[in-house]
Amino acid sequence: MPKLNLHRREGATALQHALTTDQFTSALEPKHTKPATKLTASPALTEKYVQQRWEKLALDSAQTVLFDPVTEQHMAAYDKNIEYFIGTVKVPVGVAGPLRVNGLHASGDYLIPLATTEAALVASYHRGSRLITAAGGTSAMLLNEGVTRTPVFAFYNLAQAGQFVAWVTTQYDVFKSLAQSTTEHGQLHDINVTLEGNHVYLVFEYLTGDASGQNMVTIATNAVFDFIMQHSPITPEYAFLDGNLSGDKKANSHVLRSVRGKKVTAEVHLTADLVRKYLHTTPEKMVQFGHMTTLGGALSGSIGVNAHYANALAALYIACGQDAACVAESAIGITRMELNKHGGLYASVTLPNLMVGTVGGGTGLPSQKACLDILGLAGNGKARALAEVAAGLCLAGELSIVGAFSAGHFSRAHHKLARG
Repeated sequence: MPKLNLHRREGATALQHALTTDQFTSALEPKHTKPATKLTASPALTEKYVQQRWEKLALDSAQTVLFDPVTEQHMAAYDKNIEYFIGTVKVPVGVAGPLRVNGLHASGDYLIPLATTEAALVASYHRGSRLITAAGGTSAMLLNEGVTRTPVFAFYNLAQAGQFVAWVTTQYDVFKSLAQSTTEHGQLHDINVTLEGNHVYLVFEYLTGDASGQNMVTIATNAVFDFIMQHSPITPEYAFLDGNLSGDKKANSHVLRSVRGKKVTAEVHLTADLVRKYLHTTPEKMVQFGHMTTLGGALSGSIGVNAHYANALAALYIACGQDAACVAESAIGITRMELNKHGGLYASVTLPNLMVGTVGGGTGLPSQKACLDILGLAGNGKARALAEVAAGLCLAGELSIVGAFSAGHFSRAHHKLARG
């Protein structure tokens, strides 16, 4: 067996330094002194509490930046979105495009606001968007949609679990009525059952309309959960509202064959001339890169195969009031590039886990609503279109970054844009 190298190296951690037992104990033991600063007890957003928090923080320079006059003027708008409010953070916003999308729900040329602090990101998506538009646009199709919540119930033995499942299968109409009573927009679409020994997971799947829907499905499922706990003929030993089977804000492979949020695929055919003009490389080189990096992804154990969906989705989600933590799951998907029969490039993306909405959550906040207005996708009836645009944006980014690596320009672009 290879030996573990315990030799000290440059940049060694504290564990590799010669600390005494007393030093380790002193550094790591609990400290019971009172905190130097204590915030207001109430998390409420009122002028009084905001001022009290800044008095505790005692940082005038920070207050000037975070609690500027515009933020103070619009303070009430944030009441349902934040606790212990002290101000707003200004993230730079750029615009990429136009991106032409020929979808079932999105149709037209879209200018896409992207909020990021990463140099070269907006430029990359802008380049990919212009390329796609020059080719006539990306064809995009919403394939499926649904948001899940997965309560779990533990029983003494498998026999009890089986009896519980037999009862559950007779209660669908009751469960659906209870869930519907909590929301005007959500619909309980399906219930699936998974058994693991004496544990029963119920997978509640909802349609959430134009809302992203995480809070909606939590509240609806909780109503059903309470009913089950009160009326089940077999009393669970214990139970929890979610058993971590939904994939909520976690990368998981289940959605590759199903859906969480909105599942969209988008494609484009590019001539060799367009690839040379916009990306300065060839379809053959891009396909070679795709083959090698797909194998690299398999060797690393990645879920799905893509270059950087997370860049597009994080920037879009922050700009447009989506739940940015959902990028952990939304950035799962598959990019594929092949030579088409005309010697050009066929490229496609499939994203099964786009958690996007155009109502609710942060979509109505001043800056985020402004970004959705730039897209023309604010309000009711626009969420499916936003999902198709998001897929087209990811396709633009895949083409741009693969083109940059294939042409040997990736490092040069970052050096130029990030370091001048």
